[in-house]
Amino acid sequence: MISLKKYLDLDDRPSTPKLGAAQEPLFAAAMESYRAALLAMGRNAVVGCPSLGLDLQTGLQGLEHRLAFNPTDESIRWAQSQVEIQLQEWGARTAEHLKAKSDEVKELLIALAHTAEAVGDRNQSYTGQFKDLTARLEKIGNLDDLTQIRSSLVQRVTELKNNVDQMTRDSQELVAHLQAEVSTFQSRLKAVESLVLKDELTGVANRRSLEERIHWNIEQRKNFCVVMLDLNDFKQVNDKHGHLAGDDLLRQFAKELQMNTRSGDLVGRWGGDEFIVLLLCDAANASFHVGRIREWVFGKYTVTTGAHRKSVEVVMDASVGVAEWHTGVTVEQLIADADSAMYRDKKQARTVHA
Repeated sequence: MISLKKYLDLDDRPSTPKLGAAQEPLFAAAMESYRAALLAMGRNAVVGCPSLGLDLQTGLQGLEHRLAFNPTDESIRWAQSQVEIQLQEWGARTAEHLKAKSDEVKELLIALAHTAEAVGDRNQSYTGQFKDLTARLEKIGNLDDLTQIRSSLVQRVTELKNNVDQMTRDSQELVAHLQAEVSTFQSRLKAVESLVLKDELTGVANRRSLEERIHWNIEQRKNFCVVMLDLNDFKQVNDKHGHLAGDDLLRQFAKELQMNTRSGDLVGRWGGDEFIVLLLCDAANASFHVGRIREWVFGKYTVTTGAHRKSVEVVMDASVGVAEWHTGVTVEQLIADADSAMYRDKKQARTVHA
């Protein structure tokens, strides 16, 4: 999905045709309502599915800013078509995401409940405790919130482990079996937790993971920089070769970005075609790492396009902005500084190529 910066950098469009005095207030009110509806849809998408809603919110914010900046007949019609495309794409991805997540959690719940019931049946002295545990497992709701599910499951696994410890005196063989089951559940829970912190499309850290790391770096008073990258002309790849090619390019770019950073640094997708790299160094040293990224990450990529699965070669680079954290700077200020620096880099590049 297209970054907000893409919309802000569009060339000037023809102005809105002259309206009569009676029509102007009505047109202005209608445009304000339409833009407010776009922003409301974006906010509710984040609430409904945090891991996928940010991309839709970013895209709708871009449309809203474009309409605020240039409310022509052409831009209104274009915005309407883009809203339909973005909602359809988001709906399809969200449906797939929720189904996969629901199936994973249901499998965990069923397996854990069956194990608890089987243990209760084999040892009548603990039947009541395990029946109660099974009942509480069945009541875990809100399958769309992985964090809440993880917390609930951790509590249930802890209860199961406590019961297992109490049964040690009665059946060493049964205890060994249950300990193996608990270990399996804990491994599965860690896997689910890792999904919460990864971008589903690219596999790198997602926005939530980046924000948590920035907060942690600030709390630990680490010396670090935020490097923001916004892919240039990414929209043209989607328009010319389709969204499958765009997704393929995002995955490859993220992989190259991760391969060309140090193990202690963090690479993540901020949203749409924007990425962030957290570098554990000052701004002076960050320029060296940015130079390496420009040399080794920017360049030619081969992507797969359309239903015929053809391969085409595209050249991709990005505008880059760097912001160094200093004492007293908040997370929001730090991101805003990196974003502003990236925007200046984009404007400068356009001036050079003009």
